[in-house]
Amino acid sequence: MDLKELQDYLCQKIPQVKSMEVEVISISPDSLTVSAPLEPNINHRDSVFGGSASSVSILSAWAFLHQKLASEGISTTLVIQKNTMTYDAPITGRFSATARLIDGSDWNKFVAMLKRKGKSRINVASHLDYEGNNAGQFEGTFVAVGCNSLPL
Repeated sequence: MDLKELQDYLCQKIPQVKSMEVEVISISPDSLTVSAPLEPNINHRDSVFGGSASSVSILSAWAFLHQKLASEGISTTLVIQKNTMTYDAPITGRFSATARLIDGSDWNKFVAMLKRKGKSRINVASHLDYEGNNAGQFEGTFVAVGCNSLPL
C-alpha cells in the first residue's frame, strides 16, 4: 500500500481524517508518519487540542498496523483496546506522529497468533513531534479479530 492508497483509504473510511486534515507523509516497514496542521485542531489557547493530538497519534498507530497487515495480504478487524497518552510540550503549528512497534512486541508472533486463533494483540507507540522536538507519546494495545486473505 503506497502513500496515496493509504491516504485515500483513511479519508474514505475515517471521516475525522478529512476534518482534521491529516496527511500520511511516510511509510516504511518499521514506521508510519502522519502530519496535521494547527488550524482544524486548535484549542482555546491557540495550541493543538489534546484530543486532536491523541486522535492523530492513535490514527498513526492504527494506520501503521493496517498497512503492515495489508502488505502481508491480511484483512482483519483492527481496534484499539487501551492506551495512554502523555503531553510534553504545547504544539502551536503543524505536527506529526510517528508510529512504531513498542520494543518487545513481536510482529511475527502477532501474525502467527492471528492466523492460528483468529485474534491477536500487539503494542504500538506513537511519538508526537513539533518543530523537531518531542511533544508527546502515545502507547496503545491493538486487537486484531478475524483473519482473511486480501484479494490479489
